[in-house]
Amino acid sequence: MKSVISRLNPAYRKIYERAKPFLRTRKNVIHTQIALRYALKLLEEERGDDKIVIPGILLHDVGWKMVPEPLQLTAFGPNPSNLRLLRVHELEGAKIARNILEDLRYSPKRVKEICDIVRGHDSRKRPISRNDRIVKDSDKLYRHSRKGMSIDPDRFQITKKTYIRFLEGKIDQWLFLPTSRKLARKELARRRKEK
Repeated sequence: MKSVISRLNPAYRKIYERAKPFLRTRKNVIHTQIALRYALKLLEEERGDDKIVIPGILLHDVGWKMVPEPLQLTAFGPNPSNLRLLRVHELEGAKIARNILEDLRYSPKRVKEICDIVRGHDSRKRPISRNDRIVKDSDKLYRHSRKGMSIDPDRFQITKKTYIRFLEGKIDQWLFLPTSRKLARKELARRRKEK
């Protein structure tokens, strides 16, 4: 089975290759690939601009590389204690994204929108566009995937059952698109059946 990255057009693969060194922390290579799969599904169902959404999802977490690894777990998850670091990863991520996209001669108008999305993909409560909704939802849907479910409960030292309940309680709060909420419920139903 071909990887989701190998199925992208060459321009997007170049963005991913430039992003990859920044994704080698917090299991973000895996996270980004799974979030990309959800983004591609959402682009099929919801109106969005793939020239914004795909680079947005490929670059949304590059800023975690600028947060010391021992502190990363304090900034996200069921019980975050240092939300300031969540903002650091967004702000640093927007700078890194801009550098990558400008170096690849991406359209300045698109660079601006992508960086605006990255700059608030976790902390901003209200999406700034349909593209932002797709990026935000794809990022969160990772947690509902089989791989996300194998990583996160261990990462947060909670049971799978507790994590599923946590995610169920966040569906309407976190996810903006009807397709995303439907996907999340379907994925959690699958996770409940798995050993």
